[in-house]
Amino acid sequence: MADTMIAFLGCGNMGGALARAAAQKTKNIILTSGSGATAAKLAVTLGVRYGTNTEAAAEAGMIFLGVKPQIMPTLFDEIRDVLAARQDRFILVSMAAGLTVADIRRLAGADYPIIRIMPNTPAAIGQGMILYLGDGVTDAETQDFLGLMEAAGRFDEIAEKCMDIAGTVAGCTPAWVCQFIEALADGGVACGLPRAKAMQYAAQAVMGSAALVLASDEHPGALKDAVCSPGGATIQGVRALEKGAFRSSVMEAVIAAYEKTLSLGK
Repeated sequence: MADTMIAFLGCGNMGGALARAAAQKTKNIILTSGSGATAAKLAVTLGVRYGTNTEAAAEAGMIFLGVKPQIMPTLFDEIRDVLAARQDRFILVSMAAGLTVADIRRLAGADYPIIRIMPNTPAAIGQGMILYLGDGVTDAETQDFLGLMEAAGRFDEIAEKCMDIAGTVAGCTPAWVCQFIEALADGGVACGLPRAKAMQYAAQAVMGSAALVLASDEHPGALKDAVCSPGGATIQGVRALEKGAFRSSVMEAVIAAYEKTLSLGK
């Protein structure tokens, strides 16, 4: 894999995070972006190459498509002929929400091997939850991909019919959790805590709670119950959250985000 050129077409939050992970395995990387400034700066930081979309499409053995779904047709208009002219094998890696493997092949104009992924922003610090599936990709190529990207976080293979909802849960959750942490800190500040301390305590508690869920065989509800002593403070907080339809609001957020994701592919 070290001899294979890796390209990242689009280096926004997600493309840049995955490029950082890949750069821990190889420096044979080319970065591109629409404006140029973001990718060029990141290329210097990572000690890799900066180039154009057509250069990347002509040379890379694994091409990460990091543009927004609505920009994907424009990107393929630029690189479609370049890809078609190649005689060697290459893999397209799409991270576009709502675009299926069939959509990517239609835009590409050919039956190329594709890995579809749904990453999230914690990949920037190696704590990502990345869903993936391969189509037309060999087992060896899949293992090469996983080895290249292992510094990004946790990976899970999933059927395409579940990709959009899985990507919604994994991909949107960081934003909602940050809202929750902010609200927890605001509550602490309202009761007299310095903001920096309140933010630290809330963030660490959320991180530790998530780690506990992953490490435990217990249902999250059981872990919640373990903190709720009879007549204690925590159960009163749970009561207040339920009065505000906390769980229902979270469920509605997931459903709303999922419905929007489906519309992006139309």
